[in-house]
Amino acid sequence: MFAPAERREALFALYAFNYEVARVRETVSEPVLGQIRLQWWRESIAAAFEGGPVRRHVVVEPLAAAIRAHDLTRAHFDRLIDAREDDLGEAPLASLAALENYAEGTSARLVYLALESLGVRDATAEEAAFHIGIAYALAGRLRAMPYQPRVSCAPAPAEIAAAASRHLGLARARRSAVPRSALPALLPAIIVERSLVRLKRAGYDPFDPAVTAPDAMQSWRLAIASLSNRY
Repeated sequence: MFAPAERREALFALYAFNYEVARVRETVSEPVLGQIRLQWWRESIAAAFEGGPVRRHVVVEPLAAAIRAHDLTRAHFDRLIDAREDDLGEAPLASLAALENYAEGTSARLVYLALESLGVRDATAEEAAFHIGIAYALAGRLRAMPYQPRVSCAPAPAEIAAAASRHLGLARARRSAVPRSALPALLPAIIVERSLVRLKRAGYDPFDPAVTAPDAMQSWRLAIASLSNRY
């Protein structure tokens, strides 16, 4: 909602697509069914890029319109869907490097596409998006642990939080060079910061209720950041 009005429909479609593929594992009873569902999305994305008719679907149709209107990059969609196949496995990610690679493939690619939907094609903004995407995914992984035991991984919560904080710092180090038009795509950094503050106060225990409680001030934090031109 902090994006220009004429760009919002594309962002709504993009985030709806991400929601659909992110929840595949939770909506199927067997991994093979999840693979079939992800393949359905691959085919839908391919049709959108090939310029022909697309499936009649509440998300596919507006997403195809956004892809065509804003010349979105197909490689980002392909990488995102491929990375989501990791959700179908039962084994936890074995290292911090593996977790960061997964975060780049899922969350960072989404931020790249959000930038493109805003009309931003800027190398510095993309560098910030890379780090914010990873930081957001790492913080989200920690928030999800109490609800989804299968998202646990080998690194300790404190190690994951430290990595998220490092990526957040690297993104913010580029803030002065990032164009103002990129800001709506980069605001998840504000959510990451708050999540890490809560986690630190809880002694890096992701199961502490204070970590998972809704942030009643989140909308205000985002609004202030937007008005202040910061992320």
